[in-house]
Amino acid sequence: MIGAWLRLPEGWRAVLALWGVILVLFAVGGLVSPGFFSVSQAGAIFRSASFIGLAAMGQTLAILIGGIDLSVGPLVTLGNVFCCLMLAGRDENNLWAVTAILLIGLAAGTLNGLGASLLGISPMVMTLATGAIVTGAVLIYSQGAPTGNASPLLRAVGVGFTWSIPNSVLIWLILGTALALVLKFTSFGRGVYYVGANETAAVFSGLRVNLIKIAVYALSGLTAAFTGIIIAGYTSVAFVAAGRDYPMQSIAAAVIGGVSMTGGRGGYGGAAAGAVLLCLIESLLTNLNMQEPGRKIMNGLTIIVLIAFYYRKSLGSGRSRPAN
Repeated sequence: MIGAWLRLPEGWRAVLALWGVILVLFAVGGLVSPGFFSVSQAGAIFRSASFIGLAAMGQTLAILIGGIDLSVGPLVTLGNVFCCLMLAGRDENNLWAVTAILLIGLAAGTLNGLGASLLGISPMVMTLATGAIVTGAVLIYSQGAPTGNASPLLRAVGVGFTWSIPNSVLIWLILGTALALVLKFTSFGRGVYYVGANETAAVFSGLRVNLIKIAVYALSGLTAAFTGIIIAGYTSVAFVAAGRDYPMQSIAAAVIGGVSMTGGRGGYGGAAAGAVLLCLIESLLTNLNMQEPGRKIMNGLTIIVLIAFYYRKSLGSGRSRPAN
């Protein structure tokens, strides 16, 4: 068995080890809190993880090319607030409202990509500025007190189940699998890794580096806005702070999952496991009756420790394309 484990690619070993940690924590939760190790509790944790996981899709791409996307949170908020305002609780508004929100997210992400690639603006600065613009637009449009609510169809998506699995988890599974396959088997996926591993070499090899960067940030904006729509279906109402924690959570999920902050290394399978681990720790602390300030401190410390571990590991092993 040890030999088979060692024959696995390093990326697969890291992801499987992370899932092993998740199973251990589930077991620990079951020991300290009756009912924690149950189907309903697991469903609640995975539903919460699906929101972070969806937002982490674009963030993973941005980090893989050596960038970052701090506009994820504001765009999640935009998707949540605009969705409820535009839908006003009516199914007949679904098509145009969802389309408009996704196009806004796509446009904001494209703006990030243009600034980071063609203008040479630091991705951190560019996405932070775009996020500020988006936040201002949300406050103007909602007048700081958003109204409206999700349509019946969107609520069914947000809180409903299919085959006893939360719909948001199924959506996350489908989209996450698609992203993992794109990264592994397509020329775009290979280009993402090459740009992150060595941008200069990617340029000389003939890759359209600027186009890849623009596409990555456009997809990040699109997935962030989509995350806000799914959250609106779950909450049914809008919150101006809906996406407040998502920049940090999406980054943490990716890096905990083995995506190197220096780019070019990691995969979405690890980021998905990282999202589950974050939500599992939060749920475990809640079941231990730890108050919110304590939970935030513990979450912050956990993220620091895990990110520091993976960052040191990535520096020590160099950058290469993984198997996962």
